[in-house]
Amino acid sequence: MNSFNRGAISPLLFIRRPLGVLAGALLLSACSHDDSLPAFTASGYAADQGAVRIWRKDSGDTVHLFTAFSPWRSGDTSTSDYRWQGDQLSSIEINVYGKPPESIKARFDDRGNLSFMQREVNGQKQQLSSDQIALYQYRAEQLHNISNALRAGRVVLRQGRWHADRTVTTCEGQTVKPELDARAISHIERRQSRSSLDVSVAWLESPDGAQLLLVANQDYCRWQPKADSF
Repeated sequence: MNSFNRGAISPLLFIRRPLGVLAGALLLSACSHDDSLPAFTASGYAADQGAVRIWRKDSGDTVHLFTAFSPWRSGDTSTSDYRWQGDQLSSIEINVYGKPPESIKARFDDRGNLSFMQREVNGQKQQLSSDQIALYQYRAEQLHNISNALRAGRVVLRQGRWHADRTVTTCEGQTVKPELDARAISHIERRQSRSSLDVSVAWLESPDGAQLLLVANQDYCRWQPKADSF
């Protein structure tokens, strides 16, 4: 997580206008696919304020979501960890990598009643109001629903290191050539021209095509969740 923190708060480059169009199209078309789905998936989308990457694991009636939010221009990078038991949200953990840093933790019993809550800002512990808890619960359910749609629609997040021949070595060790448009490739190559190391890229793939999501100097693979330990 420390390596993620250092990388996440540095500037991230992106293609803005096409992302918004793609995100809407992906969500609208997502429900048209409903074959058997893998237990561990990675997906994402472009929100108004930044890029959201989502890792998910389904084990029986347990759902575990981990999200990373990267702002477009201003604001703080954050990660969120959510768990559901059946249809019931059981825990929330949010880390905001700002100055000062902030963390929020909440746990719920099997009836949905709050059993633990804590907000910590710059090392100082605080209580959360009932309205704040309700807002975090609402956001968790929103992400769960979006994840359901993206997962059903086979919208897949891929990450890795970009190479001069326009191939990518993914975090899983594969060498692939993303089917990105000319504008996205030009953007990556401009970013690469200012870096002595291969830049990291994150992109989305779906039955409708591929779209660049993020470009950065930092190695996304150092902190990307892995199926066996997630």
